[in-house]
Parts: sequence; C-alpha cells; structure tokens
Amino acid sequence: MKAILRKADDIPGLIKDGDTIATVGMTLAGASESILKALEQSFLEKGSPRDLTLVHSAGQSDRKNGIQHFAHEGMVTKIIGSHWGLQPKWMEMISNNKVAAYCLPQGQMAQLYRSMACGLPGKMSKVGIGTFVDPRVEGGKMNDKTSTMEDISEILTYENEEYMFYKKIPLDAVIIRGTTADEMGNITMEEEAMKLEALPAALAAKRFGGKVIVQVKQLAETGTLDPKAVVIPGVFVDAVVVCENPMEDHRQTSSWYYDPSYSGNVRAPQSSFKPLELSVRKFIGRRAMLELSKGDIINLGTGIPNDVIGSIANEEKITDEIMITVESGIYGGVQAGGIDFGIGQNIYAMIPHDLQMDYYNGAGCDVTFMGAGELDAEGNVNATKMGSLCTGAGGFIDITQNAKKVVFCATFSTGGARIELKDNKVQIEQEGRIKKLVSKVSQISFNGKLAREKGQDVYFVTERAVFKLVKEGVMLIEIAPGVDLQKDVLDLMEFTPIISDQLAQMDEQLFADGEFGLKSAMEKEKYEESYA
Repeated sequence: MKAILRKADDIPGLIKDGDTIATVGMTLAGASESILKALEQSFLEKGSPRDLTLVHSAGQSDRKNGIQHFAHEGMVTKIIGSHWGLQPKWMEMISNNKVAAYCLPQGQMAQLYRSMACGLPGKMSKVGIGTFVDPRVEGGKMNDKTSTMEDISEILTYENEEYMFYKKIPLDAVIIRGTTADEMGNITMEEEAMKLEALPAALAAKRFGGKVIVQVKQLAETGTLDPKAVVIPGVFVDAVVVCENPMEDHRQTSSWYYDPSYSGNVRAPQSSFKPLELSVRKFIGRRAMLELSKGDIINLGTGIPNDVIGSIANEEKITDEIMITVESGIYGGVQAGGIDFGIGQNIYAMIPHDLQMDYYNGAGCDVTFMGAGELDAEGNVNATKMGSLCTGAGGFIDITQNAKKVVFCATFSTGGARIELKDNKVQIEQEGRIKKLVSKVSQISFNGKLAREKGQDVYFVTERAVFKLVKEGVMLIEIAPGVDLQKDVLDLMEFTPIISDQLAQMDEQLFADGEFGLKSAMEKEKYEESYA
C-alpha cells in the first residue's frame, strides 16, 4: 500500500495511442500543468500519445495553459467537454473541423462520472431538453466533422415524461490535482481553491480499469494527514507526480501562486475589498440585482455576473442578506473574475462540483445571473456559439433550466460599442456592429418557449433596456434615462417586442458613485410582499 511516485516525464508512457483521457479542473484551478506539459512535449517530439479522446466537465484554461496543451491536430481526435471560452486554440480547432467536438452541460458531465462510477450505463436528466444538446436539435455536435458521427445522448420516456440520457464514456485515465499526498497515496486539497469532481472521476476511471494520475505539491508521512481532509483514498491512485516547479505549474489559479483566503485558510480583512468603479458592466449588474429578495440563494455565471455582482453585494452590505454560490461549489465571499472564474475570497463553504450541481438541477437556485450573447422573439437565448466560435455551455444549461428566476446580463450590442454614463444618463457614443436582439438565435442555449410554458421568471437586462419574458413573448419593461426608445432600442432589434403599458425608466440611483441603495430597495420589497 505505497504510493507509486513518478516524474512528469514518465506519464506519457502510461498513456496509449487512442486512449480516452479525462482531466479535472476549472479555469486553471486544479490544472495538473506538469503532467499536461509532459504529454504535450511527448506528442511534439515523438508523435505519441496521439488520437486521444479528451473529456473535461469544465473549461480548463486561462487562454494559454491547461488543456490547451492538448490542442494539437492529431494529438486529440475527439473532444467531449462543456466550455472553451478561455481556450482559443480549441475554439479554432473546432471551428476549422480539426477535431470532432461534442458539448454537453457541465453539471451533467460531472455527475456522469458518478453514474459511471457506480456501474450505470449513463445518466438520466431533464437538463438539456429543448436546447442544442438535445439529439433532436443538434445533439451537442459543434461542427460539420461531428455532425455525421454517433449521438452520445438520447431521449428516454419515463412515466410519460421525456428525459435526456447521457451515455457512459469509458475512461482509460483520469488526471487530477491535489495539494499533498502521503506515502500511501492519500490525496488532500488544503491549498486548492475548489474541490471539483475529483473522487467521482477517479472512481469512474476505476470502473473501467483506467489509471488515476495525481499531481501534488508535496509528500507527507503516512498517518499525518487528517483522514477527513483526504479527498481521494490512496488505494485508487496509480501514480503520484510531485510538481518540481510549483510556482509555475501548480498555481492556485492563473493570476497568483497561492492566496490562503481563496482556499479558506485565512480571511482577508474587509478593508482589502475596494469598490468597483462605475462602468457599463457595473451599471448592468446593479440593475440586475434589483431582482433580488432577502434570503435568496443565487448563482453567478461567467462574464458580467461573476465579475461585478459579488463586489456590488459587498459594497452594498447585503452579503448577510443573500447567499452567493458558484457552480464550482463555493458559497459566499467575493468572487475572482475573468480568467480566475470559479473561486472566491472569504467563502463560507466549499463542496464538490458534482454535488453543487445536484442543488442547481434539483431544487434550483432562487436567482441565477447569467451572461448572454443573443435573444430572440421566442425568448430563446444563445450563450454558447458566436459566429463560428463555440464557447460551449459550461454550467449555463444546468443552472438556467431549473432556476426559479433567471436574469441575463448583457450589453445591448457588441463589436465596437462605446457607451458613456454621464449626468445620470446613458449616452451612446458609438453603436456596436453586432446586434444581440435577433430574429432567431444561432444556437438554443436556453429555450424560451419551455420557460414560458412553465412560468419561469426571466429577465434580460442591458445598459439601455430591460426585457421580461411573458406568456406572449418578450416584453420591454424599462429603458434607461438618455435613451431614445425608437432610435436606440427598437430600430436596433430584429424583432418587435411587446411594449409594456407601464414602460418605466431605470432608477437614476443606478448611476450613483457610492452605494446606490440596494439594501433599502430589498427591505422595501420584502415589506411590501409581507403587507400584501
């Protein structure tokens, strides 16, 4: 019962041509850089391992590293993943038909490991019905190369209801990262910023006789690790690689090597959190947050939501009135943004990724704030494919399909738009070249018709107009001060919205330099609800 220690350069010898490899991580958190680099170097120098199938539940890159090390024609011939927004090489390879590419919902993939681990043939779920991952729509096939290939999901009917069935993906190896391994191979994650789906992925590999390969920072004597802190028992670990250059290859996240306030080991002082400067993104986030109520458990998606809403909540002193969650499994705190998505400072709890998705898929969060690329007259939203570039779904489908309220946050147009916030008005200095409110979305990431049928509460918030999904379609309910309804909104839409009889103007407090009064607004709303 001793750990088998390997150098990173030994790992390519454990992988055969044609193997199916799963990697565990999110953005660059959890990325096993030493191992990924060694596999890339072996392919470039020796042409092996090649013809791999790469499986990953979350996006795993910072535009440079992570699974971009595998983005070479011939090294991977099939990729099954959820998100490539921070992976330009993969988006280019998919767009140019250099690899077969399937996109599945992130939560379904994380939980599929669990289903495979316990011997099931796949995973049944409502998540994905009516979206581009539905085999009756696109089947998650992201390019022409994949369009004629087999489906990796199907539709099942049980008790007169339709379900997606995501088929098992036999794994030959899984690559995981921890912080410490003892001499028996037990793995802990005390300095990691996420727990992710490490154990289910390891057990899924074991189910198919696959190898579990783990990168760590350090070794410890057997018996010195807190057994409750062990994430993967050593009996399931086939190889341990101790990172030789952790400053470069075992960073907590892309932007820094290690900050204990992101792994729950210390709490940063409140004085270290500085308010965001007023910007279009913050303005959109502020208006979106007016949809909050006291006691809400909320989710933040990538883009505007994750980059501004946690900071605004801290600035407005409502962090004890709501609970912020992120799909990675964190609760509370102030979230890091951009390429460091998925981690938070001063969080209250951290649970595994697959278990977090149980909450989103089952009970559903009270409010999710999500980015969006396109909206059409049916209320369909595209957040997964812009032109020929496939960013992929990430956790978008899992979360939006089941949330009680969905608030999409986006600029009204894109591609060179220049917007100024002056004198309590929105001033459009230059219009964007690309319209976002279109006649038909390029890809259905969120099905507006199904949302309307079940009465889901859905908003689309931009810097100049706010829309609400109603039974009849998309209704315009607010415009910003300084915006011309016809010229700046209706003329730039490819469909005609329903215009509310009570069309309102956005509150000028949204332009405030300091706090804009969110806490008071939430208290007033709660009082009015109780009085009613």
